[in-house]
Amino acid sequence: MSQKEYLDTFVMMITLRGLTDHTIKSYKTYVSAYLDYVFDLLDKDPADVEWDEMRLFIQHLELTRHLANRTINAVISQLRFFTIYVLHKPWDPTQLPKRKFDRYLPFVPSREEVSAFIEAIDDPKIRAMVILMYSAGLRVGEVCRIKCEDIDRRNMRIHITHGKNRSDRYALLSPAALKELEAYWRKCGRPRNYLFPQRHDPNMPNDPQNLHWHMRKAEDKLGWLHRFTCHSMRHAFATHFYEDTHDLLTLQHLMGHKSITSTTIYITLSNATLRRYSSPFDSLGVHHG
Repeated sequence: MSQKEYLDTFVMMITLRGLTDHTIKSYKTYVSAYLDYVFDLLDKDPADVEWDEMRLFIQHLELTRHLANRTINAVISQLRFFTIYVLHKPWDPTQLPKRKFDRYLPFVPSREEVSAFIEAIDDPKIRAMVILMYSAGLRVGEVCRIKCEDIDRRNMRIHITHGKNRSDRYALLSPAALKELEAYWRKCGRPRNYLFPQRHDPNMPNDPQNLHWHMRKAEDKLGWLHRFTCHSMRHAFATHFYEDTHDLLTLQHLMGHKSITSTTIYITLSNATLRRYSSPFDSLGVHHG
């Protein structure tokens, strides 16, 4: 097969797996780079590539693209998929082991920072989207794809369709957030399909990159460091919800987490967790020096 035929077959196979467009685009990027490497630098057919040559490709990516260990692991997963589903060859994980990587706690803005950030947003559409992310703990893609019919005012909930784990769920609909959404809806053309449509095409959802750009602009207006992301609002919702309720099971459902393990990070991120306990040193009665 030609290089294009290999790539087309790969795209077809990951499409058959039912992966999202974003995942397909990500997988295609590095497999395309791998095919360039194999055809142009090695001058070989992918079926004939040896394990040591595949390891050299990973080293090549490190040197040329300065990828983090987490991203390298994603590339290895993509090569595994290509080997199994396109080349129909067995995969040996001992030949290309996954990397260990440092885990960092994400930035979680305080309630005061969230409030100040929202107040700094002038655009009513962007303001409503950010409020929805924080008030319901939604992912940016979920906010962009919400339709007017998904806002259930009778039961005060939001129907999230086809979330990250391909499962529907209901999220909280805050009464205060609903008032903001209604004000935005009346002010911005009363959309009928997507609640936050593209400016020039009401039948297409808003582009997440547009929201990212406006959030950066709000930080600049406040004179803050660039720390806020769309996911920061989701983390803030989860952390503040846990501080108020200490209810992990409900939070797991609201966040759409497949495993409770993903939800337990908010125990660590919560200030209330540490405030509830004291150090054993405090009970020793040691005199101050």
